[in-house]
Amino acid sequence: MQEEKGAALRSDAQRNRERILEVALDELTRAADAPLSMIAKKAGVGQGTFYRNFPNREALVLEVYRYEMQQVADTAARLLRTRPPDRALREWMDRLAQYAMAKAGLADALRKTTSTHGSLAQIGYTPVSQAVTLLLTANKEAGTIRPDLTPDDFLLAIAGLWQIDPHTTNWQPRATRLLDLVMDGLRAGARGAGGPAPGESEGDGPGTGRP
Repeated sequence: MQEEKGAALRSDAQRNRERILEVALDELTRAADAPLSMIAKKAGVGQGTFYRNFPNREALVLEVYRYEMQQVADTAARLLRTRPPDRALREWMDRLAQYAMAKAGLADALRKTTSTHGSLAQIGYTPVSQAVTLLLTANKEAGTIRPDLTPDDFLLAIAGLWQIDPHTTNWQPRATRLLDLVMDGLRAGARGAGGPAPGESEGDGPGTGRP
């Protein structure tokens, strides 16, 4: 019975933490200086609970960033369980675009923590890179993308997302067009598409008499 009670308390604590992060994302996106007391109130938690989870603003902002990046990364495995690899990859790219636009609203809050936290880039890069590796591996095995593609290639190819102004009304069609172009490039030379692998001409390969 004591073990069940302890599990329930841990579950409540986890829900409180996730609720704080959800509210913080919304509020910090609107205003980098959103009062922590307001975030706690909207999350429905007391000041003690809030500060046990996040002792200061920097801790909260960095965790919001890490949490959101992890959420995006975790989507990759879920998509691969329910969709063909190429469709999972393309849908995940849309999720990343949506996050990129939302993250822009956190720019001021993030800048205020970056000066004192040198690992900010690594916090976001690691889970996303792992998700990209998972998606690219599944697609290579299915023959739906070119086999020589690396995670760094992919991340460089989609870097244009961060050049789109999230405050414009047409950011979504612009992001969609960019990602469609990137996806077309990823498919070029895919063995499953019936084309030659990168570096081969149409006449190269087994049975042609060429090395």
